[in-house]
Amino acid sequence: MTAFAPDSLVLNRKLPLWYQVSQSLRASILGRTPDSSLRLPTEEQLAAHYGVSVLTMRQALKELEEEGLISRHRRRGTFIEPGARRSTPRRLLGSIDAIVAQQSGERTTVLGQGTEPVPGELAEYFPEADEVAVFRRLRADGESGEPTNWAENAVLPEIAADIDPADLERWPMTKVLRDVVGVRISRITDTVEARLADPETAQLLRVPLLSPILHYTGVTYGEDGRVVDVARIRYRGDRFSFTVTVEASR
Repeated sequence: MTAFAPDSLVLNRKLPLWYQVSQSLRASILGRTPDSSLRLPTEEQLAAHYGVSVLTMRQALKELEEEGLISRHRRRGTFIEPGARRSTPRRLLGSIDAIVAQQSGERTTVLGQGTEPVPGELAEYFPEADEVAVFRRLRADGESGEPTNWAENAVLPEIAADIDPADLERWPMTKVLRDVVGVRISRITDTVEARLADPETAQLLRVPLLSPILHYTGVTYGEDGRVVDVARIRYRGDRFSFTVTVEASR
């Protein structure tokens, strides 16, 4: 391997392997540290790392190349584009690594954290809890510094006690829960709807009051069936769209 070390991945055989690998590698690229190597391991090394065929790996790399995240040079190798950044559309096929990838690669500022009574609109998700820990973060474009979205995560207090806010400035909450805290995530449900910017959202995202935004709600379930985290993310409507691809069963 080169100095660039991609995350590991547990493959879901119900989803296309190339897609899962591309999303995992995408998250690693967008979440890399500034001093990380721009040179990727070879196709063969990456295929061995993910436990897939070279053909599958090649298809995954083609996806990232088309997105502009990497460039491939005959005899020289594959390199991360120095200005690699997330493209506007979100392409989701239902893997947890896709959730991680969609939220990686932006500059994140933790606005605050604390314990609060369970909000009324979240009571159905936390029926046995009186309080939840709430983390608020603002994400901005890595190059321009322009705010792109802001997020609120309501997390069970016993799980939140193990979360270091510094980790949330580097990684999305899903990755922190799974890879740092050790939560065994069974599933995540996503809901995206159009809303109008309230005063707080308008101020944080620098958009006119009542302008259109995309409101995303992600509910994360642990292996015991309990909800461990509810993410509410407000995206600037002029910067994002969501694309869902449905694969035919075989």
